[in-house]
Amino acid sequence: MLTYAMQDEYLAQSRYINILNTFGEIRTFTQIKAAELRHISASLNLFQRYQVPVPEDISQMFITTPKSIKEAYAAGVQGEIENISMYEKFLAFNIPADARNVFSNLRNASLNHLAAFERGLARNF
Repeated sequence: MLTYAMQDEYLAQSRYINILNTFGEIRTFTQIKAAELRHISASLNLFQRYQVPVPEDISQMFITTPKSIKEAYAAGVQGEIENISMYEKFLAFNIPADARNVFSNLRNASLNHLAAFERGLARNF
């Protein structure tokens, strides 16, 4: 679970960096990119506590560049939906309290990110 979650957080971070590099400074993506760094940091604490090797970040190999800002917001929506689903699945298992707390916090943050991306997607570009 930890490795899968970390890879997902790496992927989100790389996706948002790519969007910012492509389209310039977009407040929503800048803020959520910063949040992804906090997610990675929170996850690293669990890796250290449970002595699990931290996976290499190879996420750049798996991202694509959206053709428009609207498509970037749509990708953000889909990414957060998938992220929320992943954490919901993890939370259905009997996991240690500290992991449950981190995964719950990350899921809740992704719910906020989803709402922000949905607002962005609803705008006219």
